[in-house]
Amino acid sequence: MADIIDGRIVARKLDAETKAQVDAMVAAGAPRPGLAVILVGHDPASEVYVGRKLKKSNEVGIRSFEHRLPEDTSQEDVLALIAQLNADPEVHGILCQVPLPKHIDTGVVLRSIIPSKDVDGFHPVNVGRLSTGTGGIVPCTPFGVMKLLDTVFDDLTGLDCVVIGKSNIVGKPIAMLLLEREATVTVTHIETKNLPDIARKADIIIAAAGAPELVKGYWVKPGAVIIDVGITRLKNEDGSTRLVGDVAFDEVQHARAVTPVPGGVGPMTISCLLANTVQAAQEQLAGRSGDGSDIDFADLPDRSMIFAEGGK
Repeated sequence: MADIIDGRIVARKLDAETKAQVDAMVAAGAPRPGLAVILVGHDPASEVYVGRKLKKSNEVGIRSFEHRLPEDTSQEDVLALIAQLNADPEVHGILCQVPLPKHIDTGVVLRSIIPSKDVDGFHPVNVGRLSTGTGGIVPCTPFGVMKLLDTVFDDLTGLDCVVIGKSNIVGKPIAMLLLEREATVTVTHIETKNLPDIARKADIIIAAAGAPELVKGYWVKPGAVIIDVGITRLKNEDGSTRLVGDVAFDEVQHARAVTPVPGGVGPMTISCLLANTVQAAQEQLAGRSGDGSDIDFADLPDRSMIFAEGGK
């Protein structure tokens, strides 16, 4: 039987670490980190997620600023609110919950959050810093995946990793983080040929395709570790529903370890958001801009200067 990587346990540990950091900051006379959450409209799932984020923020001692806007709020009004929050010294992190109403350009809105307060890690500046190993804020789900892998491995050097899915939010950033840890990474996608054969060679499989139970037992070699990022609600014959991931969980019990759905990657995402908020607050208080202008590129280690060495 495969070991279960329980994301709830890891998330609780990370929350405790985040709370300890917040307490230490406040004890040293620093302002309490603040997280602003923007919700436009009344998407039921988004309202649940926002509620959880605000609740956990308060539990770890982060101030929360909630902004609920009507469905018909204009893009200009959303951007005006973000500009106000960008300039507010009490706000160290800004989260705009997606999906946004169709009349609002999500990309424009997310890019309007200044990189130093982009606690989702979606701004192009943070994406660029991640890809070049120069810091920045890491997207929450990939951050959580790495935390889960750290409960199984002390070192990822040389391990063969297959990432299934190339999204900007999950697949690509996970690949960058794995490369930073000296793993060998193959990123696959919907056009990849012979995907089962590729997956069977992997020491680690990160399934992030959004395709329910895509990864079958015969795709997985004995002793591999599987992180299942996918989550889909399926309807049973009796009309009830169940949540499943991208991995056929019952078929992969010959793996070394696997994350369940639910209870694996999901609990990590909010905990990593809060950790990112504290990181953002600490960097802002230290006078770092978060836009890359504070980096002295001459002092970077050689491995971060990708083009100088032609990559690894």
